[in-house]
Amino acid sequence: MANHTSQIPNGVMLNAYPDSIGTNLSDIVALLQEPALKDVFSLFYVLPTFFNSDLDRGFSIIDYNINKELVSQADLDALKELDIMLKFDIVLNHLSVGSPQFKDILKNGDASPFKDFFIDWNNFWKNHTASYKDGVAVPEKQYLDKLFMRKPGLPVLNVLFPDGTERPYWNTFYQKITLHPITLEDIAHLGLSQDDRDHTITLINEIIAAGGTLDQLRFRESVQPHKQDVLNIVHKNRSYLGQMDVNANAPEVWDFYDETLRKVASFGCKILRLDAFAYLHKEVGQTNFFNKPGTWTYLERIRQIAEKYDLTLLPEIHSEYGLGLHDEVASEGYQIYDFFFPGLVIHTIETGDNTALTKWAKEVVTKGYKTVNMLGCHDGIPVLDLKGIIDKKGNTHQGLLKDREIEHIIDTILNRGGRIKNIYDPEGNKISYYQVNATFYSALGEDDNKLLLARALQIFMPGIPQVWYLDLFAGKNDYAAADAAGAGGHKEINRTTLTQQDITSGLQKPVVQMQLEMLRLRNTSPAFNGTMAITNNTTSEMHITWSNDVNKVVLQANLKTNRFKISYQENGENVVITNE
Repeated sequence: MANHTSQIPNGVMLNAYPDSIGTNLSDIVALLQEPALKDVFSLFYVLPTFFNSDLDRGFSIIDYNINKELVSQADLDALKELDIMLKFDIVLNHLSVGSPQFKDILKNGDASPFKDFFIDWNNFWKNHTASYKDGVAVPEKQYLDKLFMRKPGLPVLNVLFPDGTERPYWNTFYQKITLHPITLEDIAHLGLSQDDRDHTITLINEIIAAGGTLDQLRFRESVQPHKQDVLNIVHKNRSYLGQMDVNANAPEVWDFYDETLRKVASFGCKILRLDAFAYLHKEVGQTNFFNKPGTWTYLERIRQIAEKYDLTLLPEIHSEYGLGLHDEVASEGYQIYDFFFPGLVIHTIETGDNTALTKWAKEVVTKGYKTVNMLGCHDGIPVLDLKGIIDKKGNTHQGLLKDREIEHIIDTILNRGGRIKNIYDPEGNKISYYQVNATFYSALGEDDNKLLLARALQIFMPGIPQVWYLDLFAGKNDYAAADAAGAGGHKEINRTTLTQQDITSGLQKPVVQMQLEMLRLRNTSPAFNGTMAITNNTTSEMHITWSNDVNKVVLQANLKTNRFKISYQENGENVVITNE
């Protein structure tokens, strides 16, 4: 098994946007410089609004240059002075419609050097199309049924070329086309009378303002001969938001990846999370999610580039435990995200039963997985990941939890105010749940002892503990932000920006102070670089010991009462951290 990780400390990782605390990254740096945070973190996962982006809170990248509104070189120098290594994202599967590459297509069409940088949907399915709907290829059923969908309908965005034609491009994730009001100047050249111009502008702008569609337009008879010209003008003025899938068959895409990895390394990146990498490889007849062997081929090409710039790769993969994709990625020597851990912690605490969590912890140790684990994060609390599957041969592959246990987690979080995200088929029908959105504190019923127990369990798990800034300060569900963000705003429930006053008052709370004490221990004790032993006497307790030479740290937790004790020695003295 190859080892694709460089020398990364086995310490604690902060996770936040550059403006999660205060107004920019310098405010977070100032917090990390506070005595209360001394020696708590060795790593910092800075989310991608670090770069220039326009959507999905950073995951719709325009370019990988520093977002100067939020980040400065002085911030990076200060983090280096604190000896904090950085983790960034590269969104392998897609780029923003606002990227230079896509904007060049809109401007130059077929003459653009980036015409093949993204995936022309109709060209991709050229020899495998059953029909066309509004100019968009509908793949033959045998291929369509295999596609893994992240949203209702075909994953395309219709792009207007300079010659007036529309081309559908592959668009797995978000898209939005906005029509803009027209002016007298826009249609002055059409030779319409003043009355017809006024009528046409009023008609179009009222429909646009009402959120209607152009097929609702009913022009008066005198304007009918100019109808297509008018519609062309309206379409030409439209704007896009979206994340366009890149064409990994194009050499220029790999040149772009190389330049990007070189750039992020120069910013101080040591760990590079590969967001949405499993969607990158596209092939007719495949699900187009973790295609094999194509995905492995692409991952190896990325690894070779990463090695040039001394970067450790962290492929981000959400899939059912029963599929075993996490095991495949780990067996290739890659660091993996422990997306199973958050749901297992909630299950363990809410049921008072250690069985599932103990099984998973022992598997991580036995198989030697190099993991990054978390409680909350910028995304949702994973639940799909815990499932088992039935394969094509009818064989059952068990999940970490049974379906009814997973449903119990979902119901518990939803009853406490969480929101849910689902997966759909091409006709827009829900086929599976995906994740639940809530702060981890609210998911646990806003119970301080449950949050502290969850943190204790996290720091005693193998791997790098990643800490969402809002969890650290026991943040509650932000319903106003989620509602204000509209239909797709479920994630905003767990992305509240903390003010300086929030931080000042938060640092006085016992639930925050005890977390910092535990995290400092996890970040500095040599014991956690040793071996782990689980010696539970009953299913209602967790008894975990980490030992490294003379260094030893012990967790004893009662899952029924949510009380725990952490014992260790420091400078020859016995020290105890407890919520008893």
